[in-house]
Amino acid sequence: MVIEMDDACTIKRIVVKQANRNVQTKGISMKSTVDKSERRFNNILLLSALFIVVLLLAILLTLLVASVPAIKTFGITFFWGTTWDVAGEKFGALPFLLGTLITSFIAIFICIPFSISISIFLGEYFKEGAFPAFLRSSIEVLAGIPSVIYGLWGLFLLMPIVRFIEMQLGVTPHGVGILTAALILAIMIIPFSASIGRDVVTLVPADLKEAAYSLGATRFEVIKNIIIPYARSGIIAGILLSLGRAIGETMAVTMLIGNSNFIPTSIFSPSNTMASVIANEFAEATGITAASLIYVGLVLFFVTTIVNVIGNYVIRKVALEASKEVT
Repeated sequence: MVIEMDDACTIKRIVVKQANRNVQTKGISMKSTVDKSERRFNNILLLSALFIVVLLLAILLTLLVASVPAIKTFGITFFWGTTWDVAGEKFGALPFLLGTLITSFIAIFICIPFSISISIFLGEYFKEGAFPAFLRSSIEVLAGIPSVIYGLWGLFLLMPIVRFIEMQLGVTPHGVGILTAALILAIMIIPFSASIGRDVVTLVPADLKEAAYSLGATRFEVIKNIIIPYARSGIIAGILLSLGRAIGETMAVTMLIGNSNFIPTSIFSPSNTMASVIANEFAEATGITAASLIYVGLVLFFVTTIVNVIGNYVIRKVALEASKEVT
């Protein structure tokens, strides 16, 4: 009887060991499968990131190669040259660079108060309900309207209004020019910055706001001391993204800026942006003229890159300061 019990115990130990081996084998195989999936996913992410870098370098290289004749002919003086003479084959990008920066920054200054107000209104005051939903849908529709529609609307509505203002001020009533283009740009970029700002405002933790209310703070004080500092970096990020949109906008600006190849003397003067001069002249350009237009595109590429780099630096600084203020 004792021998039979020993045999039974031995058989049980053998079965348990075999079961443990099976569990370990399954665990190793599952871990191996997970490791392979993890490596595969990491490789996909790495390839996606490398593709973006390669695409960016390909765009830069294409612009550089195509603009080599203009770079050899005009060199760095192209940046501050003020003459754009197709017949004399003398080109400078300063009028277009100034036109681009002036219209874009005027549009941003007009956009900022409206976008911040809309962000706080929809993100804090009216979060739910039919009316806020209608406003959010309207903003999304405005963001999706093609720029040519904005341009046509500006021609029929904004241009007569600006012309009337110019007549009242005693300046030449062009109707089109820097101010008209900046106004239409501001209207175009407000939905982008307002939408991003609203999303950031809604992400402010409710605990922070409730703590402020419990200490007797008013809604205005909560917005001023809690919501805006917490959401400041996101709001600025939306504004900078809108600035990038404004710098590269082509069709609406081309229709309303006046298409003058001279340095603007006032906000009512007709002008040109880098994008609009390329759109106007590239189809018929050949030789050094085409190379000069591509050189303008290269300058636009560098301006956009510089604005993005500065924007990222500002966002990091503001986010750090905001975290200190909230804490």
